[in-house]
Amino acid sequence: MPSSTEPRSGLKYGWSLGESGWSAEMNDNILRIGRFGLHLSAKDRDLTAPPGSPATGDTYIPAAPATGAWAGHENEATVWDGAAWIFSGPLRTGTLAHIEDEQKLSVFRAGAWSAGVAV
Repeated sequence: MPSSTEPRSGLKYGWSLGESGWSAEMNDNILRIGRFGLHLSAKDRDLTAPPGSPATGDTYIPAAPATGAWAGHENEATVWDGAAWIFSGPLRTGTLAHIEDEQKLSVFRAGAWSAGVAV
């Protein structure tokens, strides 16, 4: 049985036990939860281009107008996996992120991040 996609999280589900294809999609689910679902903390949210030497796991929120590898991914969360930028895709209203360089908590709503509150 082909998997289904849960509309809120984008996670896949609905496989039969032992069904082929379960492994690849389940790995994607676990990575998505680890990267974006448990605790979103971004190093910066006002860069428009990727930093030159990111460390594996570094997370950013590209600002508009995003360029280079970040082009078209403004306001999404992106994580450097050691070889490429992995994007969260469209975020849901209510997503909360800690913005490290500002020491603020910010919420995503109406397609943009709030100014945030100091923490």
